[in-house]
Amino acid sequence: MKKALKILLKSILFFLGFVLLYIATAFVLSKITVDKEPDTKPEVQIFILTNGVHTDIVMPVKNDQIDWSQQVQFKNTKAADSTYNYIAMGWGDKGFYLETPDWSDLRASVALKAATGLGKTAIHTTYYRQMKLGDDCKSMMISKEQYSRLIAYVTASFQKDSSGNFIPIKTDANYSRTDAFYEANGSYSLTHTCNTWANNALKASGQKCCFWTPMDTPIFSKYN
Repeated sequence: MKKALKILLKSILFFLGFVLLYIATAFVLSKITVDKEPDTKPEVQIFILTNGVHTDIVMPVKNDQIDWSQQVQFKNTKAADSTYNYIAMGWGDKGFYLETPDWSDLRASVALKAATGLGKTAIHTTYYRQMKLGDDCKSMMISKEQYSRLIAYVTASFQKDSSGNFIPIKTDANYSRTDAFYEANGSYSLTHTCNTWANNALKASGQKCCFWTPMDTPIFSKYN
Protein backbone atom coordinates (compact mmCIF):
# COMPACT_ATOMS: atom_id res chain seq x y z
CA MET A 1 0.00 0.00 0.00
CA LYS A 2 2.78 2.40 0.96
CA LYS A 3 4.61 1.62 -2.29
CA ALA A 4 1.50 2.36 -4.31
CA LEU A 5 1.03 5.68 -2.49
CA LYS A 6 4.66 6.60 -3.15
CA ILE A 7 4.24 5.90 -6.85
CA LEU A 8 1.03 7.93 -6.92
CA LEU A 9 2.67 10.84 -5.10
CA LYS A 10 5.67 10.79 -7.42
CA SER A 11 3.34 10.73 -10.43
CA ILE A 12 1.39 13.72 -9.12
CA LEU A 13 4.58 15.67 -8.39
CA PHE A 14 5.97 14.82 -11.82
CA PHE A 15 2.76 16.00 -13.46
CA LEU A 16 2.69 19.24 -11.48
CA GLY A 17 6.37 19.82 -12.24
CA PHE A 18 5.73 19.29 -15.94
CA VAL A 19 2.79 21.72 -15.92
CA LEU A 20 4.83 24.39 -14.12
CA LEU A 21 7.78 23.91 -16.49
CA TYR A 22 5.46 24.13 -19.50
CA ILE A 23 3.85 27.33 -18.25
CA ALA A 24 7.22 28.90 -17.42
CA THR A 25 8.68 27.94 -20.81
CA ALA A 26 5.65 29.28 -22.65
CA PHE A 27 5.80 32.54 -20.70
CA VAL A 28 9.52 33.11 -21.30
CA LEU A 29 9.70 32.10 -24.96
CA SER A 30 6.52 33.98 -25.90
CA LYS A 31 8.05 37.16 -24.47
CA ILE A 32 10.94 36.93 -26.92
CA THR A 33 9.99 38.97 -29.98
CA VAL A 34 11.02 38.02 -33.50
CA ASP A 35 11.05 41.38 -35.29
CA LYS A 36 9.53 41.90 -38.73
CA GLU A 37 11.78 42.04 -41.74
CA PRO A 38 12.87 45.63 -42.45
CA ASP A 39 12.51 47.67 -45.63
CA THR A 40 9.77 45.68 -47.34
CA LYS A 41 7.06 47.00 -49.63
CA PRO A 42 3.50 47.26 -48.21
CA GLU A 43 1.73 45.42 -51.04
CA VAL A 44 -0.68 42.88 -49.51
CA GLN A 45 -2.87 43.35 -46.44
CA ILE A 46 -3.28 40.37 -44.12
CA PHE A 47 -4.79 40.01 -40.65
CA ILE A 48 -4.60 37.94 -37.51
CA LEU A 49 -7.93 37.12 -35.86
CA THR A 50 -8.70 35.49 -32.50
CA ASN A 51 -11.85 34.13 -30.87
CA GLY A 52 -10.15 34.48 -27.48
CA VAL A 53 -8.39 31.11 -27.68
CA HIS A 54 -7.45 30.37 -31.27
CA THR A 55 -5.61 32.48 -33.89
CA ASP A 56 -6.55 32.55 -37.58
CA ILE A 57 -4.53 34.00 -40.43
CA VAL A 58 -6.75 36.10 -42.71
CA MET A 59 -5.88 36.82 -46.33
CA PRO A 60 -7.56 38.29 -49.41
CA VAL A 61 -9.59 35.64 -51.22
CA LYS A 62 -7.96 36.60 -54.48
CA ASN A 63 -5.10 38.69 -55.83
CA ASP A 64 -2.67 38.33 -58.71
CA GLN A 65 -0.67 35.73 -56.75
CA ILE A 66 -3.39 33.28 -55.74
CA ASP A 67 -7.14 32.70 -55.79
CA TRP A 68 -7.82 30.67 -52.65
CA SER A 69 -11.40 29.96 -53.77
CA GLN A 70 -10.05 27.67 -56.48
CA GLN A 71 -9.08 25.19 -53.76
CA VAL A 72 -11.18 26.33 -50.79
CA GLN A 73 -14.31 26.42 -52.88
CA PHE A 74 -17.32 28.54 -51.96
CA LYS A 75 -19.61 25.57 -52.70
CA ASN A 76 -18.12 23.74 -49.72
CA THR A 77 -19.76 26.25 -47.37
CA LYS A 78 -23.48 26.29 -46.57
CA ALA A 79 -23.83 29.81 -47.98
CA ALA A 80 -22.05 28.94 -51.26
CA ASP A 81 -21.70 32.70 -51.78
CA SER A 82 -18.84 33.87 -53.99
CA THR A 83 -19.02 37.56 -53.00
CA TYR A 84 -16.79 37.32 -49.92
CA ASN A 85 -13.48 39.20 -49.90
CA TYR A 86 -11.39 37.58 -47.16
CA ILE A 87 -10.61 34.07 -46.04
CA ALA A 88 -9.49 33.08 -42.54
CA MET A 89 -7.54 29.89 -42.02
CA GLY A 90 -6.65 28.13 -38.81
CA TRP A 91 -4.95 24.81 -38.19
CA GLY A 92 -5.73 22.55 -35.26
CA ASP A 93 -6.71 19.21 -33.80
CA LYS A 94 -9.48 17.58 -35.82
CA GLY A 95 -11.23 16.24 -32.72
CA PHE A 96 -11.34 19.66 -31.11
CA TYR A 97 -12.69 21.24 -34.27
CA LEU A 98 -15.38 18.68 -35.07
CA GLU A 99 -16.34 17.20 -31.70
CA THR A 100 -15.96 20.10 -29.28
CA PRO A 101 -18.22 23.04 -30.21
CA ASP A 102 -18.09 24.18 -26.56
CA TRP A 103 -15.61 23.44 -23.76
CA SER A 104 -18.42 21.63 -21.94
CA ASP A 105 -18.40 19.09 -24.79
CA LEU A 106 -14.72 18.25 -24.36
CA ARG A 107 -14.12 14.53 -23.83
CA ALA A 108 -11.03 13.14 -22.11
CA SER A 109 -10.16 11.01 -25.15
CA VAL A 110 -10.15 14.07 -27.43
CA ALA A 111 -8.00 16.07 -25.00
CA LEU A 112 -5.53 13.20 -24.59
CA LYS A 113 -5.14 12.71 -28.34
CA ALA A 114 -4.63 16.44 -28.84
CA ALA A 115 -2.08 16.75 -26.04
CA THR A 116 -0.02 13.78 -27.17
CA GLY A 117 -0.14 14.31 -30.92
CA LEU A 118 -2.07 11.10 -31.54
CA GLY A 119 -5.04 12.74 -33.24
CA LYS A 120 -5.49 13.92 -36.80
CA THR A 121 -5.50 17.60 -37.74
CA ALA A 122 -7.74 19.85 -39.82
CA ILE A 123 -7.76 23.33 -41.28
CA HIS A 124 -10.81 25.47 -40.55
CA THR A 125 -11.57 28.05 -43.24
CA THR A 126 -14.04 30.92 -42.92
CA TYR A 127 -15.05 33.53 -45.49
CA TYR A 128 -15.63 37.16 -44.46
CA ARG A 129 -16.92 40.17 -46.39
CA GLN A 130 -14.97 42.72 -44.38
CA MET A 131 -12.54 42.69 -41.46
CA LYS A 132 -13.20 44.88 -38.44
CA LEU A 133 -10.05 45.94 -36.63
CA GLY A 134 -10.05 45.72 -32.84
CA ASP A 135 -8.48 43.86 -29.94
CA ASP A 136 -9.37 40.58 -31.67
CA CYS A 137 -8.28 41.58 -35.18
CA LYS A 138 -4.98 43.17 -36.20
CA SER A 139 -3.80 44.20 -39.66
CA MET A 140 -0.39 44.28 -41.31
CA MET A 141 0.95 45.09 -44.76
CA ILE A 142 3.41 42.66 -46.29
CA SER A 143 5.29 42.48 -49.58
CA LYS A 144 4.32 40.19 -52.42
CA GLU A 145 7.47 38.16 -51.83
CA GLN A 146 6.51 37.70 -48.17
CA TYR A 147 3.00 36.75 -49.21
CA SER A 148 4.44 34.11 -51.53
CA ARG A 149 6.15 32.57 -48.51
CA LEU A 150 2.92 32.70 -46.53
CA ILE A 151 1.05 31.04 -49.40
CA ALA A 152 3.65 28.26 -49.49
CA TYR A 153 3.43 27.75 -45.71
CA VAL A 154 -0.37 27.59 -45.64
CA THR A 155 -0.63 25.43 -48.76
CA ALA A 156 1.83 22.91 -47.32
CA SER A 157 -0.44 22.54 -44.28
CA PHE A 158 -3.27 21.08 -46.38
CA GLN A 159 -3.49 17.42 -47.27
CA LYS A 160 -3.98 16.94 -51.00
CA ASP A 161 -5.50 14.24 -53.15
CA SER A 162 -3.78 12.57 -56.10
CA SER A 163 -4.71 15.55 -58.28
CA GLY A 164 -3.22 18.08 -55.86
CA ASN A 165 -6.58 19.34 -54.58
CA PHE A 166 -7.33 20.18 -50.95
CA ILE A 167 -9.50 17.54 -49.30
CA PRO A 168 -12.75 18.85 -47.76
CA ILE A 169 -14.13 17.16 -44.65
CA LYS A 170 -17.81 16.28 -44.92
CA THR A 171 -19.38 17.26 -41.61
CA ASP A 172 -22.34 19.00 -40.04
CA ALA A 173 -20.11 20.52 -37.35
CA ASN A 174 -19.79 23.87 -39.13
CA TYR A 175 -19.67 27.00 -36.99
CA SER A 176 -21.42 29.28 -39.48
CA ARG A 177 -22.76 29.42 -43.04
CA THR A 178 -19.42 30.53 -44.47
CA ASP A 179 -16.95 28.01 -43.04
CA ALA A 180 -15.63 24.58 -44.03
CA PHE A 181 -13.06 22.07 -42.80
CA TYR A 182 -10.22 20.43 -44.71
CA GLU A 183 -7.84 17.58 -43.97
CA ALA A 184 -4.47 18.87 -42.75
CA ASN A 185 -0.87 17.75 -42.40
CA GLY A 186 1.01 17.63 -39.13
CA SER A 187 0.27 16.64 -35.56
CA TYR A 188 -1.24 18.81 -32.85
CA SER A 189 0.47 18.65 -29.46
CA LEU A 190 1.33 20.74 -26.42
CA THR A 191 4.37 22.07 -28.27
CA HIS A 192 2.63 22.64 -31.59
CA THR A 193 -0.81 24.12 -31.09
CA CYS A 194 -3.16 26.06 -33.33
CA ASN A 195 -1.51 29.28 -32.14
CA THR A 196 1.98 27.89 -32.74
CA TRP A 197 0.90 27.25 -36.33
CA ALA A 198 -0.36 30.83 -36.73
CA ASN A 199 2.77 32.24 -35.09
CA ASN A 200 4.90 30.20 -37.49
CA ALA A 201 2.86 31.59 -40.40
CA LEU A 202 3.81 35.10 -39.31
CA LYS A 203 7.41 33.99 -38.91
CA ALA A 204 7.43 32.43 -42.40
CA SER A 205 6.22 35.71 -43.90
CA GLY A 206 8.71 37.86 -42.03
CA GLN A 207 6.28 39.46 -39.58
CA LYS A 208 6.61 40.34 -35.92
CA CYS A 209 5.83 37.30 -33.79
CA CYS A 210 6.87 35.27 -30.77
CA PHE A 211 9.95 33.06 -30.67
CA TRP A 212 7.47 30.32 -29.69
CA THR A 213 4.02 30.32 -28.17
CA PRO A 214 1.18 27.85 -27.65
CA MET A 215 -1.29 30.67 -26.92
CA ASP A 216 -2.95 33.53 -28.81
CA THR A 217 -2.49 36.37 -26.31
CA PRO A 218 1.31 36.68 -26.71
CA ILE A 219 0.90 36.95 -30.50
CA PHE A 220 -1.59 39.79 -30.21
CA SER A 221 0.51 41.54 -27.57
CA LYS A 222 3.10 42.18 -30.30
CA TYR A 223 0.49 44.27 -32.18
CA ASN A 224 -0.86 46.52 -29.42
